[in-house]
Amino acid sequence: MADGNSAPTEVAPPGVNINVPHSARIYDYWLGGKDNFAIDRQVGEAMIKAIPGMRYMAGENRKFVHRVARDLVVNEGITQFLDIGTGIPTRPNLHEIAQGHKPSAKVVYVDNDPIVLVHARALMISNPAGRSEYIAADIREPRSILDDPALRDTLDLKQPVGLTLIAILMLLSDADDPWSLVAELRDALPSGSCLAITHPTADFNPDEVNAAVAAATGAGMTLVARTKEAVSRFFGDWELLEPGLSPVSAWRPDAPVADPQAAYYWAGVARKP
Repeated sequence: MADGNSAPTEVAPPGVNINVPHSARIYDYWLGGKDNFAIDRQVGEAMIKAIPGMRYMAGENRKFVHRVARDLVVNEGITQFLDIGTGIPTRPNLHEIAQGHKPSAKVVYVDNDPIVLVHARALMISNPAGRSEYIAADIREPRSILDDPALRDTLDLKQPVGLTLIAILMLLSDADDPWSLVAELRDALPSGSCLAITHPTADFNPDEVNAAVAAATGAGMTLVARTKEAVSRFFGDWELLEPGLSPVSAWRPDAPVADPQAAYYWAGVARKP
C-alpha cells in the first residue's frame, strides 16, 4: 500500500508489464479513458508535446470508425466485420454502430493487449440478434486470426466482410513487411468485402510527426508514419471507394471540416472486385 507521500501502486492483470508502454493504452489516455498506466501517460504526454492536436486526431480517428461502420452496413450491405487492433473499448464501439443499423450484424475484434481482452469481454456486449466475439492475437500472424475457431464460428468467410485496420499498421516496421500481412488478410476474403484503413503520416506536418515518432521510439515502441503512396499499397488491387485515400477528417464527413489536414492520418476504404 502506498503511503501519503508516494504515488498509488499500479496493479495490472497477469501478462501486463506496466513499465512498457502500449499503443492501446496510450490511445485510451488520449481519449480520456482511465485504463492506462504511468508509462502510457508519460509517452502519451511526450507525443502531445510533439503534436499539440494529438487528442483531436485520436477523436477524428474514432469518428472515422463510426462513419465506416455505418456506411459499410447501409451502403455496401456488409453485416459482418473483422476489426484488428481493436484497442480498449470506447463507446460507441464498432458493433454498436453496425448493429444500430442492422441488429444481426456480427463483429470479431482482435488485439494483443491483455487489458483489452479483460475489457472487451466485459463491455462489448452484442445485440441479441447479432454477435460480437474477441480474439487475443497479433496482426503479425494473420493465419492464426483467420483460423481461430471463434472467427470461424462467427463470420462466414464466403460472404462479404468489412476488415478494419484502424491505426494499427503504424506499429509494424517495414522489416515486418506489413503489405504482405495485409495481402494475406485480403486474399482470405470474398468478393464484395471492404478494407478500411487509417494510418498516420508526416505528409501534412513533418516536423511535428517526426518529433512524435522520436518520442515513441525513444520509449521502445515501433511507430511508423507513412506516405500516401505507401499507405495506398495496403489496398492492393481493390477499388477505393469515394473520396479515395484522403485525410481522415475528409472521408465522408458528417459536417464540413475547416482543416482536413489538422489530423495527420490518411484514411480510405476499398472494395474487393
